[in-house]
Amino acid sequence: MRITASAISLNVEDVTASSSFLTDHFGFREEMAADGFASLTRDDSGMHVVFLRRGLPTLPADQRDDHANGLILAFTVEDLEGELARLQDEGVAITMPLTSEEWGERAFQVRDPNGVIVQLVDWNAAAN
Repeated sequence: MRITASAISLNVEDVTASSSFLTDHFGFREEMAADGFASLTRDDSGMHVVFLRRGLPTLPADQRDDHANGLILAFTVEDLEGELARLQDEGVAITMPLTSEEWGERAFQVRDPNGVIVQLVDWNAAAN
């Protein structure tokens, strides 16, 4: 097997709201979009984020009404404090403050308009 691309697909109520959140605050761009669907990417992310509207008949019946609960969309960044300040300046509510774990992870979280958790993280604290 050779993997040529990666994506995470999330079912949400309002595809446009989630898509706009990632484009406005995280630098993603819509690569494809249609009614109830948006595929976003960044050149440096190594993956696509796909939003699907809950209830789409193209989804299997046992997945159709699921919501992206219990999932954390995590992005490792180089300047965690800078990103925190930038998002606060943009008026994005920080739903988990910047935390540091004993194993070196530092992270904070926000939520998009559909409740999808977006976490920014770095692994540099262990070296500090």
